[in-house]
Amino acid sequence: MKLDMMGLALTTGGVQYFTVPTSRSGAPTFGSSFVVPTTPSFVRFHETARAAPPAMTMRAEGAFGRAWRSLRPAAQDPSATATQAPLAIEPAVAADPELRQSSAGQSQGEGPVERQGQGYAQAAAVAEDAGAAAALAEEEQGGRKKVMILMSDTGGGHRASAIALEDAFNELFPGMFECEIVDIWTDHGVWPYNKFVPAYKFLAKHPNFWRFFWYYGKNPVTRWMQEKTTRLSCFDNFHSAIEACSPDLVVSVHPLCQDIPLRVLDKLGDGTRKTPFVTVVTDLGGAHPLWFDKKVDLCFVPSDPVRQMAQDLGLMPHQLRQYGLPLRSDFWAPETRPKAVVRKSLGLDPSLPTTLVVGGGDGVGGLLKVADALGYSLGAADGHGGGKPTSQLVVVCGSNAKTKAQLEEKVGGGAYGPGVRVVPTGFVRNMADYMAAADCIVTKAGPGTISEAMCRGLPTMLSCYLPGQEAGNVPFVTEGGFGDYSKRPAKIAETVSRWMSDPAKLEEMSAEASKAGRPSATYDIARDIAGLVLDKQTRSQKLVVT
Repeated sequence: MKLDMMGLALTTGGVQYFTVPTSRSGAPTFGSSFVVPTTPSFVRFHETARAAPPAMTMRAEGAFGRAWRSLRPAAQDPSATATQAPLAIEPAVAADPELRQSSAGQSQGEGPVERQGQGYAQAAAVAEDAGAAAALAEEEQGGRKKVMILMSDTGGGHRASAIALEDAFNELFPGMFECEIVDIWTDHGVWPYNKFVPAYKFLAKHPNFWRFFWYYGKNPVTRWMQEKTTRLSCFDNFHSAIEACSPDLVVSVHPLCQDIPLRVLDKLGDGTRKTPFVTVVTDLGGAHPLWFDKKVDLCFVPSDPVRQMAQDLGLMPHQLRQYGLPLRSDFWAPETRPKAVVRKSLGLDPSLPTTLVVGGGDGVGGLLKVADALGYSLGAADGHGGGKPTSQLVVVCGSNAKTKAQLEEKVGGGAYGPGVRVVPTGFVRNMADYMAAADCIVTKAGPGTISEAMCRGLPTMLSCYLPGQEAGNVPFVTEGGFGDYSKRPAKIAETVSRWMSDPAKLEEMSAEASKAGRPSATYDIARDIAGLVLDKQTRSQKLVVT
């Protein structure tokens, strides 16, 4: 039976199946296909989406796609049957108490096929509610709420957090929000402040310079002087940018996007700010004081140390929310695919334990020295005998083409021993897949990478950190029981080699990492932010499952 747009249905073994086009992330779209069982609710969703206007169909499919990805193992194994696919409650349900309550107890006493079918029924219901919420937004006076998200591309984490929040708004409240992500210093600052991005790249490679500027901004006297200077030089440009956007809500995901924007909003409100302002702190174990302004409506903090710092700097308990860091949508759903399946999809040896080395998008942090030390240490093992590798080492070099070329030359020349298979790669967009394939990770102490690794249950070896900004991330990992730190490549290699030879230790650390992970944080943050501009009835319209 041919079904428009969505795929082809077939019946085998008494179970109806459906080949569904999927995107790289696993959501239904055009492209490669995988086989899943259909249910009346799923077919009802298809029929509803087919009859709806195209824009509403896309919004409904977006909501359906998040629930869909919780059953993504079938995407990697088209031969899997309904009874073979691992089962998981959809993230849309797991992240929301109302949905969780409405779905409680539905699967007790039923077999895998029935429970999986209910998963699709739940997803269809979520999608239909999303369509209803979108229709409601179209009818409301004034249309969608405008959200201005302020950031600076000083490192990849700030933009990634902004995009994650935009994705969460679109999925939780489809059609209700329009987000505009603005690198306000680059686009609207004056020299030298519009050069923050190249300055950051230089300072990140020269930690002593970084330390000076970090503490220069922390010292109350020099901070006051710098704020005065930036207000005089950048206020008018920021005012024009914010006024032109005319936001219903402003969100900052950068420590330098509080002071002037809040003052601009005060002026636009004739001395009294009328537009809600929210700060989402994207540092993890510690943070710069510039993050915290007592005039914000809400400040989202990821950890106990950062919450304490916010309170010490004058924020009140009612202003603070603690959920975790906003993460890319690839990390919202639990990973259910077997590691061997993911490794095979990446062209790796599916049978070999895997160490992942990440140097950030710019490949900074002494990546070559760390990879070299690991390659020689792991390569010395010959547990299988006969010169066969016992593990593999994946090195993500980011945009550091020179390091990638040097590693490839060494691999080609057989520089590393027979015990390890070394796989250098450049910039990757599917980091979630590489983390799903790995048994442990070696990385600089960036908050985003650490948080993503926690969501994937990865033991974490930290190789370096930026003074001040990332220093607090080291005890967050080591005291959390899921990692260690050393700046010496030889010590890093020794520690990781010991982990890889001790599966029980790896499993113990993995459990601690998973316990610290907060995959639902982005949903929780977006929901609370939306509450500032949406009335309760409008919010519940989307969240109630019928």
